[in-house]
Parts: sequence; structure tokens; C-alpha cells
Amino acid sequence: MNEPTRRARTGERREQILDVALRLFGERGAGNVTTRQIANAVGISQPSLYAHFASADAIADELCVRAFDALQTRFEAMAADVDDPWARADVLGRAYIEFGLENPDMYRIAFMPTRENQPPPGTTFDLETTDPALAAGLRAFASLRETIATIRGCDDDNVAAIAQSIWVLVHGLTSLLIAKPYFPWVERERLIAEVLAMARGHLASRQITHQAS
Repeated sequence: MNEPTRRARTGERREQILDVALRLFGERGAGNVTTRQIANAVGISQPSLYAHFASADAIADELCVRAFDALQTRFEAMAADVDDPWARADVLGRAYIEFGLENPDMYRIAFMPTRENQPPPGTTFDLETTDPALAAGLRAFASLRETIATIRGCDDDNVAAIAQSIWVLVHGLTSLLIAKPYFPWVERERLIAEVLAMARGHLASRQITHQAS
């Protein structure tokens, strides 16, 4: 087998492992899936899987990075032609919710993880090399923070607090719709509009406070 063919097949196997793992993580929770189970579902031996990933945590981390990158791509696509920052904040909120509802398994692995592989509080490290999943998440989060900073005309701790509180709102809706699909929700679009209106109202109230001070 020539080298290009070998690399292609290696890449295909890696993608197959990731696809199967994402499905299993979505069905059982990432913390309840082992490399042996993933290997069996792929149809390979556990040592063969280890040639691509050192652990189930490594697979989860890769999937997490991909989820955040896919979310960031959606942010960029939906907000590319939106110049007004207020409208862009609405677009980003909707993009986030729609991404989660359309890709529930990816959303779970990124925002509702069941594996605990976090460093102790206060740990200092290089995100890109030590925690690429968190680094990817922060890149996606920066889209909202930068938009709010544009609205407020500055970037400080208040901007971070507002951005995080808006994230809490849209994440709460998204995760509940994924986790509790059989709850008697009102019509989905109405619910999404209500939450986005709450986010916009919160941002508007904080902007008034900022201008008054």
C-alpha cells in the first residue's frame, strides 16, 4: 500500500471512530462509554483504536473541539452580513440555539459533558496545548463578547458578565429542549423568541446603566 493510500485509510478510520463515538456518547453519556465499546461498535480491536486515540477522553476532547469549531463557523456564516451589533447579538443567540437543536449529540459533548477531565481551579496553563477544547470554546464565546463590547463601546468585566449571563439564558433553553423534549413546551419558535427578547432586554438595561454611569 502506498503512503497516500495509507494516510487516506488512516484518516477514514479516525473519522469512523469519531462518528461512532459521538453516537455512543449521545446515547449513553460520554462518561459511560469505554474505548472497548467504541472499538467493538466500529468493528476493530481496542489496540487498533489506540493507534488513533489514547483514551475515550481524547476522543471526547477531539469531538468537543469540532463542536465548538462548527458552532463558530455557524456564527460567522449567520452574522457575516449583519452590521448592526444589536441585530448581530440576536443572530448569534439564534445561531447558538439552532446549532444545539440540529446537532444534539455535538451539543451534549461540548456543553453538557459527563466526563470530568478538568484541571484544578487556579491552574495556569497554555490553553491551546493543554486544553484545546476550552480554547475552542473561548474562541466561539468571543463572538458574543466582542459584539457586546461593540454595543457598550468598551471591553471590561461588565461585558464579560453580560455575555456570560446571555449565554446562560440561551444555554438553558437549548439544553432543556434537548434533555426534556416531551415537556409540554409552547410552540418552539415562540419560546425561542421569548428567550432572545429576554437576552436583548437584559443587554438594553445594562447599556442604560452603563450610559448613566
